[in-house]
Amino acid sequence: MDLAEFVEAFFPALLSGVYFAGAIAASIHILIHKRHTRAAIGWLGLVWLSPLLGALFYLFFGVNRLHRKAVILRHGPEALDNREHQVCATTVEDDPRVAHLVDFVPIMDSLTSNTLLDGNAVRMLEGGDDAYLAMLKAIEEAEQSILMVSYIFDRGRVAEIFGEKLLAAQARGVEVRVLVDAVGARYSFPAADWTLRRRGLNIRRFLPGFLSPWFNLRNHRKLLIVDGQIGFTGGLNIRDEHLAERGDEMTFDTHFELRGPVVAQLTACFCEDWAFATGEMLEGPRYFPGIAPHGSVLARGFPDGPDARIATLFWGLLGIIACAKERIQIVTPYFLPELELATALDVAAMRGVQVDLVIPRMSNLPFVSWATWGHLRHVLGRGVNVYASPKPFDHSKLMVVDNRWVLVGSSNWDSRSLRLNFEFNVELYDEELAAQISQSIDARIERSTRVTMEELHQRPLPIRLRDGLARLFSPYL
Repeated sequence: MDLAEFVEAFFPALLSGVYFAGAIAASIHILIHKRHTRAAIGWLGLVWLSPLLGALFYLFFGVNRLHRKAVILRHGPEALDNREHQVCATTVEDDPRVAHLVDFVPIMDSLTSNTLLDGNAVRMLEGGDDAYLAMLKAIEEAEQSILMVSYIFDRGRVAEIFGEKLLAAQARGVEVRVLVDAVGARYSFPAADWTLRRRGLNIRRFLPGFLSPWFNLRNHRKLLIVDGQIGFTGGLNIRDEHLAERGDEMTFDTHFELRGPVVAQLTACFCEDWAFATGEMLEGPRYFPGIAPHGSVLARGFPDGPDARIATLFWGLLGIIACAKERIQIVTPYFLPELELATALDVAAMRGVQVDLVIPRMSNLPFVSWATWGHLRHVLGRGVNVYASPKPFDHSKLMVVDNRWVLVGSSNWDSRSLRLNFEFNVELYDEELAAQISQSIDARIERSTRVTMEELHQRPLPIRLRDGLARLFSPYL
């Protein structure tokens, strides 16, 4: 029997054997590791009904390889911590600032090792123009270190200005570290980070590789820490679309400047990401100086990701919604929550809590916008107030509860943020700040139109079918 005859005789059997071996191996992993029944059923169906391709697809997009590496990084002999010995933690048991929210604190305590810290000052920066000016000013005045991570660092005027300021800081002796997500870096070609790296900037990519098996596990954080003293976080990427000169075509966003002990928690999160991506451990007073109090806001950094901290924000949101007594205000650009979160909002509304949700009338991603409208029926009809904001597209991520508790940061209300991406948020306890952000949300509501169940039912059947089909893909959007 020659080679051709051998291949013809045995190749189908060999291919079938590979298919069954791959499907069985993938199925075992799915049954053991997939927590959600619907996700497990979906993956099993794909694996068995799509020979070879199903198992390969699961290998690339369904397996989380980051958990073990993250655990080793955080708990090994050179593990990073949040350097709380350099800041002053607060005892909140009898603090009047959290008296109304006393149930909130143990929920968040149970989900993160970070401590709720006193002595912080927080400034809201609405729009890219104001936020970029504040960030660039901090970079210009840096003396010791600049740490920056951004999901998108897009080629354009904004990226050029940031690049020049970062290179100038590095040239005068400031320790500069910039981390850009490998997928977010591809929003333009040639990528801005390649150009800056060739010019000598210490900039790296997070989980690089075009066919990376971590395609879904992206670093969606937006952090800038200067001299370990000033921190910035929120929803703002580095790109021209956030400038007001774009008019209705701009992407509006909200960022926050933080001063005080909580900045050390932003720094610790960046250092973990940098060590994860490069192997370099950042330590010492350049990055973790002693931080004096700057205000009276209680604050806590809240990292979340597909590693050792998987779904911590998801559980935190469920707990906070369950404890809310008066009002919940949410602004999110992408509303594709899992059913548990939608149900929690419904139950809060049924308890008499005023629940106000603001979403864009039209997203910057049409398919995501269709899926969002397909989701709205889960929160309409039980008392949740849904408002659709007009252009410009609002990319802000804001949450205010009972006019005292605030959540800001990078997370959206979708599975990608709550389970697949690395995110960073900050919880804040302060009535004055909460009132300021609440007023900003109310101003959005004034400009928006109320969405009703009747409106959903009156949409043409083809549109409702399109939205329903898009909703099926929401865990992957």
